[in-house]
Amino acid sequence: MNIQWYPGHMTKAKRAMQEDIKLIDLIIELVDARAPLSSRNPDIDELGKGKGRLILLNKADLASEGANAAWSSFFKEKGFQVLKIDARQKASLKQINPVIQEACREKIERDRRRGIINRPVRAMVVGIPNVGKSTFINSLAGKAAAKTGNKPGVTKGNQWIRLNKQVELLDTPGILWPKFEDQEVGLKLAFLGSINDEILNQEELAAELCAFLSKNREGLLGERYQMEESGKSSYELLEGIAVSRACLTKGGGYDLSRASKLLLDDFRGGKLGRITLEMPPASEPVQEKEE
Repeated sequence: MNIQWYPGHMTKAKRAMQEDIKLIDLIIELVDARAPLSSRNPDIDELGKGKGRLILLNKADLASEGANAAWSSFFKEKGFQVLKIDARQKASLKQINPVIQEACREKIERDRRRGIINRPVRAMVVGIPNVGKSTFINSLAGKAAAKTGNKPGVTKGNQWIRLNKQVELLDTPGILWPKFEDQEVGLKLAFLGSINDEILNQEELAAELCAFLSKNREGLLGERYQMEESGKSSYELLEGIAVSRACLTKGGGYDLSRASKLLLDDFRGGKLGRITLEMPPASEPVQEKEE
């Protein structure tokens, strides 16, 4: 399936970020731990040249622990500060402030030499839609400072949030890039819910997810939905899910629309287990039996 989504507000948001970057000491970039490379906007590296960088592997609780470790090493080797977090859990954010100070150590030292003491670090929080930026900010701030939602595009404009005397955050809208050159990237983002579901064929997307899981996590669908998985096509698997979860029409046919939504919700909510969609380049394939 061909996937492209770049609504008009993203162009405006990108221009605003380019304007604000001169005010920023640090870029905090959230990525989805289940697909860390696919969920990175390639424009951010250019935007963030010369700035401190911190990558947060959000939703790490939904990704394979081994894969989380591999991705942490991958980004650290590229010079980023890296943390694995679950933005919904305050406990996983305790390390954030010390890491922010470490990422901006040179800037803080430079200020001190100039006689500027206790100026807060200004950090821009960036990431693609639905990756958890606003949830992260609210958890860190301990209040509803940013709008949240379980669909992409909730944050439409930039807003400053003062965390404490040491850190000020600039919340930004989730932005993608104008065209997915690699449709595999678009597909993974659609699985994760970072593409507006309303523009997608849900049955086709769910069938693609069935195909991916059957290939890379053989037996998982059969176990979760109590059905025979071996040798079945992706649509036959979707039909099996419909039967298993009583997603049937009045005439006894398959309600693939309901079955598709159920499967996608199960995957996105972690009900299928900890699943990573991609591994670092030159690493092992995704095939793995989960802990």
